[in-house]
Amino acid sequence: MFGFRPGDLDHRPVDLHCRHGPVRACIWGAPYVSPAPAAGKPGAERRRAMLTFDLILRGGTVVNHDGVGLRDVGVHHGRIAQIGDLSRAVAAETIDCTGLHVLPGVVDSQVHFREPGMEHKEDLETGSRAAVLGGVTAVFEMPNTNPLTTSEAALADKVRRARHRMHCDFAFWVGGTHENAADVGELERLPGAAGIKVFMGASTGDLLVEDDEGVAAILKNTRRRAAFHSEDEYRLRERLSERVPGDPSSHPVWRDEVAALTCTQRLVRIARENRARIHVLHISTAEEIAFLEGHKDVATCEATPHHLTLSSDDYARLGTLLQMNPPVRAAGHRDGVWKGVGQGIIDVLGSDHAPHTLEEKAKPYPSSPSGMPGVQTLVPVMLDHVNAGRLTIERFVDLSSHGPNRIFGMARKGRIAAGYDADFTVVDMKRTETITNAQAGSRAGWTPYDGMKVTGWPVGTIIRGRRVMWEAEIVTPGQGEPVEFQESGSRQSAVGSR
Repeated sequence: MFGFRPGDLDHRPVDLHCRHGPVRACIWGAPYVSPAPAAGKPGAERRRAMLTFDLILRGGTVVNHDGVGLRDVGVHHGRIAQIGDLSRAVAAETIDCTGLHVLPGVVDSQVHFREPGMEHKEDLETGSRAAVLGGVTAVFEMPNTNPLTTSEAALADKVRRARHRMHCDFAFWVGGTHENAADVGELERLPGAAGIKVFMGASTGDLLVEDDEGVAAILKNTRRRAAFHSEDEYRLRERLSERVPGDPSSHPVWRDEVAALTCTQRLVRIARENRARIHVLHISTAEEIAFLEGHKDVATCEATPHHLTLSSDDYARLGTLLQMNPPVRAAGHRDGVWKGVGQGIIDVLGSDHAPHTLEEKAKPYPSSPSGMPGVQTLVPVMLDHVNAGRLTIERFVDLSSHGPNRIFGMARKGRIAAGYDADFTVVDMKRTETITNAQAGSRAGWTPYDGMKVTGWPVGTIIRGRRVMWEAEIVTPGQGEPVEFQESGSRQSAVGSR
């Protein structure tokens, strides 16, 4: 599982320069083995060949979705070169990971960083700052900005803004609309595109596609897996009177479980009719979990930390700070989503980081906007659940690294293996900390978890072999590059693929 397979990588030596002087190494991935000294030289029989890397993570517990082991990890040219006992190897930089767990870099596939157009809430720099402070190495950012990300030009503008300004790697969802339905097959394949995102229920922004015909027109043209905000807009309009002014606890009464379930049922039917692959975001009801269990051949799905951690009981304490779309619901629904995690129905975790200012959130309900920060707290909140026995560390990696790779087809990410990008989330599973607003890297400056004590904490964020965050400090800023994706496959192979 962790082994390096000889012959997989090129072993031709090249000259490198590092802060310790020149070294010899192989082109991407494989370490260079220094030649043995010539026979007859003094001490030659006692000298051994030496492996040389750019970076070694030494003595950590390496975790993949399918196993755990005490290993060293050698990195060269931004990629993982070798895994195993590297006690005789040398490197330009060595990180002592004794007592720490080394995870594949966490990928948050649902964030809203608000740029362009709403930079008073967040921007690409501050949102990615929060991400790497929380141990996240890559994010997929949403299209409900101003202007909307619905065209090639808008996507290219975001990529230009993000490159070497964001602290983590990135991709951007392109919004699917009635107007661009014929073009989504081209838009989803553009450099920097994570795929197509469709809002079937109204939320922040103006990207609503509530009708079956509009959804079908989009899915007829997608080849990659399209992502959906699944709430039935027709039912939401019918139930507007269920909102109680000044009472955010009425939010889940208005946007009820029926609105979520009926929309997800419609969506799966339309996807089957069009032989399309879909991804249902932020599952919030036990009923959706039960339904999707029988439709995993066509639909993958996401859970969020807030739907796994908070419940409607918390409205009394948090008020509008808890207001989200879809809503945080009764504890029974939280338990139902956990059932989906335990049974393998949930495929990925996403934070749905959707920041608003405290001044905006202080408006009386329903004038208050829906959304909360979450990218910085995804890892510590979920590690606390690991320590509480709700899921294993391997299942966390499956949901946060391997899962995004499996369903979205990222290139070289999501696993600690030779040839993969050297993206690591380094965590201390025994460390207890209290989450506070003061720690927030987000421009919003607050978290619904303020005052929550957790066990399990992100110590370091390493992206393509560079230590970006260590012990709550950004040490190598502006490393963000677009995530690359593999070919997405044919329409004929879409249904039945997970």
